Amino acid sequence: MLVARVHITPFYAALLALLFFALSVRTLRLRRNLRIAVGDGSNEQMLRAMRVHSNFAEYVPLSLLLIFMLESAGSPGALIHALCFCLVIGRVSHAYGVSAVAENYRFRVFGMAMTFTALVGSASSLLVVFARNLIA
Repeated sequence: MLVARVHITPFYAALLALLFFALSVRTLRLRRNLRIAVGDGSNEQMLRAMRVHSNFAEYVPLSLLLIFMLESAGSPGALIHALCFCLVIGRVSHAYGVSAVAENYRFRVFGMAMTFTALVGSASSLLVVFARNLIA
């Protein structure tokens, strides 16, 4: 009997999609409450909400794509979980840190460090897989 391999990355992609949805709703509600239809209206709170949302949209898709490619290449599940966990924790920490007008930079720095760990870690690992396949 063949057992289908369950992919790990889609689980984390779903969690990140829910986080993106929450950030989107938060930004939309803030727009409504502040009566700002387009842009930031020179409001720092609006600008921060927009940047958290945008930054998420800038880093998460490529990171998930790289991690999924790595998983599809047969990399160990522990590596995939570790990279995805870094991405989730990084995005939550970044969102929390940047959202506050009186920002605590430690959350922002930690969030970006974890995000970069996922991005660079998955890209580097993919290059190693590629090189091994060339040599084999």
